[in-house]
Amino acid sequence: MIQGDRRVYRYAVLTRLSHWVWVVAFGVLISSGLQIFNAAPYLDASDKSNPARRVLSIGATQAGTGTTTVFGHTFTTTGWLGYVDDGMGGKSARAFPGWITIPGPQDLASGRRWHLFFAWAGIVCWCAWLISAAIKGSLRELVLRPSDIPKLWPMQAYYLKLRKEPPPHGTYNPLQKAAYTTILFVLTPLVVLTGLALSPGIDAIANPLTIVFGGRQFARLWHFAGMILLIGFFVVHTFQVATQGVVNQMRSMITGWYALSPGEETGV
Repeated sequence: MIQGDRRVYRYAVLTRLSHWVWVVAFGVLISSGLQIFNAAPYLDASDKSNPARRVLSIGATQAGTGTTTVFGHTFTTTGWLGYVDDGMGGKSARAFPGWITIPGPQDLASGRRWHLFFAWAGIVCWCAWLISAAIKGSLRELVLRPSDIPKLWPMQAYYLKLRKEPPPHGTYNPLQKAAYTTILFVLTPLVVLTGLALSPGIDAIANPLTIVFGGRQFARLWHFAGMILLIGFFVVHTFQVATQGVVNQMRSMITGWYALSPGEETGV
């Protein structure tokens, strides 16, 4: 801590570097993943393709109307899903529009290459972040403990401006602990393992992994669901940063220095 100031050096260089590389990797993984999804725009709760157990499908009618079907309920989604921008200045029948996929035009092979490269980049960042936290001794601070549970709502009330001060906490507040525990030790491993199960090469040498997830189609469903939950975490995380002093939060993740609020302990 700087003398006469309530600032602490919270984030090490490796932590900050892995964080920002992960942000880029996550964005590319989503975009390239949607490109891959376009090649087979449906999800089945089955060990193999089975229209009778279809959870989600996105397509278009011959008249050029985009449709999205969720659990048997069909919605018209022309322009958003099903019949959209083709990435080349026109429109065509494809699940997701070209402006959100990498690459823009439909290209499964390129989408897979982008996805595979940044998937490994994301895994390296995940491991680097965990190693950095373990070396620094802060990894144990990330885990949600029973004593943190009663503080979850007061912390959320603080984010929602329903109370002036947050409940006392250490380096990470209760909501951050809940989020990091879920993301680091549940969702990220789930997405990584289901991604491996979807790989034909891994399936050939480690078929039991695919079987554990109920087959490749079920693994695909879990993989997609994991992506949606990770996006949800990103949205909540961004909301928390924006409502808890965005300048302070961004400065700390760029320079490492974090200014403590009245209810916070040093955590170091």
